[in-house]
Amino acid sequence: MIDEISLKILKILQEKARIPNVEVARRVGMAPSAVLERIRKLEKQGFIDGYEVRLNPGRFKRSLVAFLLLKTGAAGGHRELGKRLAEIEAIQEVHYVAGADGLLVKVRVASTTGLSRLMDKVIGKLPQVKDVKTLIVMRTFKETARIPLEVSDGYE
Repeated sequence: MIDEISLKILKILQEKARIPNVEVARRVGMAPSAVLERIRKLEKQGFIDGYEVRLNPGRFKRSLVAFLLLKTGAAGGHRELGKRLAEIEAIQEVHYVAGADGLLVKVRVASTTGLSRLMDKVIGKLPQVKDVKTLIVMRTFKETARIPLEVSDGYE
């Protein structure tokens, strides 16, 4: 179980991972050494998977987001296909989902031409792919990897 102070630390780190340890300590009312020890413990316990920088996709010609619903042919084919898709640089997420389709894939590319090339030359050639439905994102209102840490949000 995680205590209230550790939850506060995690909230602060989710907002700004590069925040100085001294500032985190000030916000939670603890000594910097104690905060650092808690952060190391949270990392060791697996509450913190890592730290990454969020880059502006437009600056790297990766403005187009598409979601692909991939249907696999054979039962259990989603495992092998999921692993193969996870190795493709333009693919940001691969999820096995319930329902008629097997995998939900998030792709980030430069344009519809780039998406078409990815579909034709890479994804479409994978033998496990039997059908693809493509949803192109027109505008994004929210995109985050943050985990809600509020216990009172009602979605436990």
